[in-house]
Amino acid sequence: MMDMKNQVVLDWNQYVALARQTVAEGCVLLENKDQALPLVKDEKVAVFGRIQNHYYKSGTGSGGMVNVSKVYGIVDGLRESGQVILDEELIKIYQDWEETHPFNEGEGWGNEPWCQEEMELTDEVVEAAGKRSETAIVIIGRTAGEDKDASDTKGSYQLTDVEEDLLTKVRKNFDKMIVLLNVGGLLDMSFTDRYQPEAVMYVWQGGMVGGLGTADVLTGAVSPSGHLTDTIAYKVADYPSTPYFGDPDKNYYSEDIYVGYRYFETFAKDSVRYPFGYGLSYTTFEKSVVVFANEPEKQQFTLHVTVSNVGLKKGKDVVQIYAEAPQGKLGKADKVLVGFAKTKELAPGESEEVEITVPYSRFASYDDSGITGHAYAFVLEAGTYHVFAGADVRSAECAGTFELAGDLVIKQLCSALAPVEAFDRMKAAETENGYQVMMEAAPHHASNEKQRRQAHLPQEIRQTMRKHTLSDVADGSIGMDKFISELTDDDLTCIIRGEGMGSSLVTPGTAAAFGGVSKSLINRHGIPSVCCSDGPSGMRLDCGVKAFSLPNGTIIGCTFNTELVKELYTCTGYEMIAQKVDCLLGPGMNIHRHPLNGRNFEYFSEDPYVTGCFAGAMLEGLHAAGVTGAAKHFCANNQEMRRHFADPVVSERALREIYLKGFEMIVRSGVCDAIMTTYGPVNGVWTAGNYDLCTTILREEWGFKGIVMTDWWASINERGQEPDKINFAAMARAQNDIYMVCPDGSTNASGDNTVAALVDGRLKRSELQRNAANICGFVLHTEAMRRAMGCPTEVSIINRPAEPDDVDLSEVEFVRLDGDYELRLDTKESKAGVNYVLPFDVQKKGIYEIELIGSSDLSELAQMPCTLYYTNIPILSFTFHGTNGEDMVIKKEFDLHTRFSVMRLNVGKNGLHLKQIRFRYLREGKIWN
Repeated sequence: MMDMKNQVVLDWNQYVALARQTVAEGCVLLENKDQALPLVKDEKVAVFGRIQNHYYKSGTGSGGMVNVSKVYGIVDGLRESGQVILDEELIKIYQDWEETHPFNEGEGWGNEPWCQEEMELTDEVVEAAGKRSETAIVIIGRTAGEDKDASDTKGSYQLTDVEEDLLTKVRKNFDKMIVLLNVGGLLDMSFTDRYQPEAVMYVWQGGMVGGLGTADVLTGAVSPSGHLTDTIAYKVADYPSTPYFGDPDKNYYSEDIYVGYRYFETFAKDSVRYPFGYGLSYTTFEKSVVVFANEPEKQQFTLHVTVSNVGLKKGKDVVQIYAEAPQGKLGKADKVLVGFAKTKELAPGESEEVEITVPYSRFASYDDSGITGHAYAFVLEAGTYHVFAGADVRSAECAGTFELAGDLVIKQLCSALAPVEAFDRMKAAETENGYQVMMEAAPHHASNEKQRRQAHLPQEIRQTMRKHTLSDVADGSIGMDKFISELTDDDLTCIIRGEGMGSSLVTPGTAAAFGGVSKSLINRHGIPSVCCSDGPSGMRLDCGVKAFSLPNGTIIGCTFNTELVKELYTCTGYEMIAQKVDCLLGPGMNIHRHPLNGRNFEYFSEDPYVTGCFAGAMLEGLHAAGVTGAAKHFCANNQEMRRHFADPVVSERALREIYLKGFEMIVRSGVCDAIMTTYGPVNGVWTAGNYDLCTTILREEWGFKGIVMTDWWASINERGQEPDKINFAAMARAQNDIYMVCPDGSTNASGDNTVAALVDGRLKRSELQRNAANICGFVLHTEAMRRAMGCPTEVSIINRPAEPDDVDLSEVEFVRLDGDYELRLDTKESKAGVNYVLPFDVQKKGIYEIELIGSSDLSELAQMPCTLYYTNIPILSFTFHGTNGEDMVIKKEFDLHTRFSVMRLNVGKNGLHLKQIRFRYLREGKIWN
């Protein structure tokens, strides 16, 4: 055993500063008439909108379920700045209204409303505010998330009638109106035509310090340098994916490669309100290309661009590089982003020269039909190539050209993941009036995954009975094959099971344990239990432990600052180690194919290059700390509507150039060692059992050496089969290594078919050995392995504010629940914010009656809510009234269907004396696979 320990310090102040800077650099200023922003010293400001009291730190679902003590809103940030004079009278009006109109969290999974009820203000209130203040800030908030897309309706993509009325009244009474959009995705921007606000800024969802970073931009402490990673069109109907988006069964990707700006800049420039890459600053920059050097022998070109701050304020700028390829036989998008760089902060009069090298492979096209004579290859067709540099896709100017005398094959591949049904896709046709949309038949053909798998079966490793542990592989005593030879059939069937959620093998309340999930794997073979936790925006710890809620994917992408993101996620990595979490379930890498996708907040962009760059930055940051992340969702998970079943029908070309490209970038660069597949299918085969996705493309073409896991409780199939949640054999054959999740990794509690498939020969022992080798190879490089070998990283966190209501993980012990259970709650004061953690090892699953007993000395009109969280989801609300000291009993029913269930009872208001909670088994519940 080794006793060397790595000791590091996580400075919470630095963590906050990095997150705050990320927010500030990700805010995108779209309008700023007459220098409405920044706010000047002692400017009198009235803040409108209830979101001033409820800043959306994230969207909903697993990507945003981080426990925090406080979320800093925009008013908090403005107040902390000391730069402006806030209208406290108006703030109090909103606070008083909140007493009778509380924030609606929703109840149950995916039931949060897209927007909150807004306060209807009278003319008199707004007029009085206009007399007290010179400037109005209107904050509009929206959420969406997992299992719930947005919609082109009022209260989602569109403004509500009350919001329209608010803007009308504010416009009438204020000469300066600033609109801030605290949202996870795009909104209908037509309000800018109706009300002509002086300034408009997307402030996105910036995590728990989002309001502080936003205020830094509003007050001029930071000049905005965020740029759009999506195109803002005039209407939802303008997006080419709209005809099929949200279809519950089939989603035809008829726009093909023409996603986002690739479509608009080619076919529909007049439909664009704000172009991709757009964003204003408080200062003015000039760019000049000083070097353009094409290097055909290296298959790359390099630009040197000088950026000069010719304005009056300090700030950062972004240089964006686009390539325009000849249309050739394939048809191309007008421009494709191929590189970017962000400057340091430049003072007025200061300049910086940035160097950007672009390999030809970044703008190669995939020929899925053979029309070029190079079927299933990435190719550059002969002709003239133009390179553009600028601040956005629309304003970028030509920086250089080069010629290819003939076609250049960049990579020869094989057909994989092709559609099996006919459909039409877009293609650019050149006319005298520019490019026009023409439709062509997308190539499709029968699949040969089964034959391909049979031709590449691994060699079985003969079983031996030696007694080595994984640490022997770590120190070089034996090789991995020798270690795998010692695993029994039972070991092999157990190791492909992830245990969760909330497994007692790892940190309580996390998503899963994997690797060591049975006594044999842990004790005999020395494989530690590895812990993974949601999600990209910070650790989800369902036991109630507080964690850092990070800026979300979209605002991170809009920074165009990968170095900043690396630093931020290194801090997250150290925080993970402190909680014994080895793998974060992120980055989220799906493409913003459509503005109404509910999980766009988790993802970076409509552009695959931006996506790959920022996913890579996050992973590099985590790796610098010694932990990792699982890139998700692999692939084409671009709507939430019936995501378990809706089938994306998409060409090989669109997959290769758009939906797989970001994943390819992080795998080929070596920063990715874990990937999560989706819930649904691609071209008819569910990704959890898709051999061409998980093996042919990922491992054989890209050289991936890590693990693949399913999404939680995913369905699996092979071509021609109905999907189900027990076909682990198909999963293992595809080289998707771990099923997430099972209630007990050591037994076949889910009724999977692994053993039966081994017996009848459908699944080869060698295939399970291959899965086990992938998993053990991953485990070798985890912090869990370092802990098992006695050389853990010890993290000291300094400058973190005290969390009086935080949960001590060392005190969390699972209680066996096999019928009835009761717990006294009067051992601690039931004040607002207090959490009672209830970790159960549920032996008897089913419907339980949950009885909560409490009293209050307040009057009968008083209302005191308590919320019961299950896997961090609010599932039951208990609202007590004043009882003049008498006991009040409230009973609810809930289906406890997972073995390890970490529940948390949160007290919402002061004045309540909780006494007892009881659980009574009533009957069998729903059958959960």
